Amino acid sequence: MSTAHVANPDTARSARSSAGTDKLLLLLALLGLWQLLSMLAGSEVLTNPVATVRKLWQLMADPSFAGHARETGSAFAVALVISLVGGLGIGTLLGAHRLSGEVSEPLLVGLYSIPKITLYPVVLLLFGLGMSAKIAFGALHGIIPVILFTMSAVRNIPQVYLRAGRAMRLTPAQMFTGVLVPASLPEIVTGFRLGFSLTLLGTLIGEMFASQRGIGYMLIKAMETNESSVIIALALLLVFLATAASWLLLTLERRVHSRFGT
Repeated sequence: MSTAHVANPDTARSARSSAGTDKLLLLLALLGLWQLLSMLAGSEVLTNPVATVRKLWQLMADPSFAGHARETGSAFAVALVISLVGGLGIGTLLGAHRLSGEVSEPLLVGLYSIPKITLYPVVLLLFGLGMSAKIAFGALHGIIPVILFTMSAVRNIPQVYLRAGRAMRLTPAQMFTGVLVPASLPEIVTGFRLGFSLTLLGTLIGEMFASQRGIGYMLIKAMETNESSVIIALALLLVFLATAASWLLLTLERRVHSRFGT
């Protein structure tokens, strides 16, 4: 028994080291493929990794870049709060009331499956141009998966937990914070991770179609002027930020699942 316990840390450390090596090899392979494609297509079509990083550094050093990044960050932050808080609240209510959930779930799935860009004229009509439209479009992308995951999580809560809460005469607020959220937390975190990525995507798309500032606006301007180096540099920045955030959220998700999951 004691030997197994002593060996476990070494095994876990070896597994982490192996996983880290695999990720490094994958990254090097992707960079090598990128370099090869750049050589085949030409730098006018696809800049190589070194040139792309150099161009990104130049863009970030430009005084106007900070304003664009701040615009995107502000819109994304507000849209993300709406997606997570609104999705959690609505999903909990629909999951707790089974009839409402069964009626609304097909509607939400249908809305989630259609391309959101088709709804952009409606968003513009309701919110006009500017920050409000970007926030609305970002929240529209992110809130539905959060609702669906939260609703599913609440439905799957063991009934014994709910009966215990009612036996202790908990108020609705106490039932929500003390029973529903902890019991459904693993699946809710999974929904949050998906909602994060989709909210960022929606915010950028909103900036590309109806904005005069932001990283999405920089992307659409670069497309209009056929500046491939700028497009690839901005895409690299977004991929890096999204990957880093996704990795952090995935780490949190795994810890939550290991602690609260069944």
